[in-house]
Amino acid sequence: MANLLAGVFGKSPVMPLERHAELVHKCAKKLVPFFEAIVQKDWDTALEIRSVIEQLENEADEVKKDIRMRLPKSLFMPVPREDLLELLLVQDKIANRTKDVSGIVVGRRLDVPDPLSELWLDFVGRCIDATKQARKSVQELDELFTSGFRGAEADLVSAMIDKLDRIETETDSKEAHLRAALFKIENEFNPVDVMFLYQTITKIGEIADMAERVGRRLELLLSH
Repeated sequence: MANLLAGVFGKSPVMPLERHAELVHKCAKKLVPFFEAIVQKDWDTALEIRSVIEQLENEADEVKKDIRMRLPKSLFMPVPREDLLELLLVQDKIANRTKDVSGIVVGRRLDVPDPLSELWLDFVGRCIDATKQARKSVQELDELFTSGFRGAEADLVSAMIDKLDRIETETDSKEAHLRAALFKIENEFNPVDVMFLYQTITKIGEIADMAERVGRRLELLLSH
């Protein structure tokens, strides 16, 4: 971890945010193989992936703390330090929600009902597409910093944010479809498990919501 934190800060004050975004997405995308294992009732693999999720979330949290301590109080750049820190906090919530989701499922030994497995995996995959697009957008921060958050680079990031918005809208639709499918069969299952299934769906959807909020924070940076 010391080597990670020593290497994460370069000449650019936004490079650490890009590194954090990479870790957060790496954490979130583990939900794809995690739920593939759950669908297959492969709990050994699911538990292994859960451990990796915890490790990545902790790693991202350490980088977040280091950024907050070491980001200079005053930067010669066209955006406020506080806005960069807000972006950092929104990114961090993606990893937090990922850990929450895997924790609920493992803690309850919560099976995904077979009739929902295809819809469930499709929903999870599209939510992770949102975190991937958020990461791609944040990776342009260094170039935005160089360009003064103006010009062709700003236009490129605006287009990326528009795509992120479209992906997040699709996740809302897929979430509604998945909830409707669960509603049709919920009487066949333990009511407590059903409650946790709904809660898990909500938290997975929040991952895409947080990714979309990353886009909103980037828009704010572009507006300065």
